[in-house]
Amino acid sequence: MGNPEIAKLGYVALVTPDLEKSLHFFKEVIGLEETTVIDGVHYLRAWGDFQHHTLSIEKGDSGHVKYIGWRTKNREDVEGFRELLDQDGVPVDYLAAGTTPGIGEAIRFKLPSGHTFELYYDVERPAVEESRKSILKNQTYKSWAKGVSPRRLDHVNIHTSTDAGITYDFLKQLGFNMREYLRDDNGDVIAGWMSVTQLVHDIAVAQKPTLPTPARIHHISYWSDDSQDILRAADILREHNIDFIGPGKHGISQALYLYVMDPGSGFRVELFTGGYLIFEPDWEPVEWTMKDRAFGNTYWGDTVQDKELNNITIEAK
Repeated sequence: MGNPEIAKLGYVALVTPDLEKSLHFFKEVIGLEETTVIDGVHYLRAWGDFQHHTLSIEKGDSGHVKYIGWRTKNREDVEGFRELLDQDGVPVDYLAAGTTPGIGEAIRFKLPSGHTFELYYDVERPAVEESRKSILKNQTYKSWAKGVSPRRLDHVNIHTSTDAGITYDFLKQLGFNMREYLRDDNGDVIAGWMSVTQLVHDIAVAQKPTLPTPARIHHISYWSDDSQDILRAADILREHNIDFIGPGKHGISQALYLYVMDPGSGFRVELFTGGYLIFEPDWEPVEWTMKDRAFGNTYWGDTVQDKELNNITIEAK
């Protein structure tokens, strides 16, 4: 057997101090569909997501992310990663199938940054009642049923006050490829966009020495099909009297974006489209420096750097 591989970003487990506000935001404003509710945890997915859920939400004392789930390419890859991590001295927790509803047997471990990953292969694809079901056989729910209505989960962006270089190396060992990166004036890479798919990034990791805790989540991103969807999202958010950043376009990734905050948890969501895909097997990572950092963040539009929605970055526990 070859090296174990990760196939895709799976889901994010969110805790919120105001469950009612967060559920209204994600279900009615963003437009995610609820798969099920078990023991007070709500499991949601977008209309084009196929697995059991891409976001779980539960009530807690503070807004934070418990873990980030990734699906492997093969069932045996879960055990393969457990063995590799064990060889490297990384503590690994084993979870029996169903510990997370809709997810098979899994492992959890911490990155050097302090963020917790969960790896699994087996997933449930729950049947959808007729009133919500798409007539398309290759689509889960009716599109545009409510709210912004993004198609699918796209990526996650994490921040750390630790040495990000150690986390980049760790992710490379898990099979992630560096696609674009930002180097500071000391020659250190302080932000990296990495992927296991053809996307520019399935995960971004940025080093922020001034963070109050080592492991933070900057945002998760949901994908929409085109720029008109992002403009429509801006109208919907304004109708709900919710502040947002954008629309704009990143230089890094070349994607159109809009950032909005869940009022219940303080969790930032990026609504995302455009960009480019990487098919080249010999792709050379693109370097950005501090002199063109602003251009990399904001090619045009409402700038992310100058307006950070109160600069809330919630903790990962």
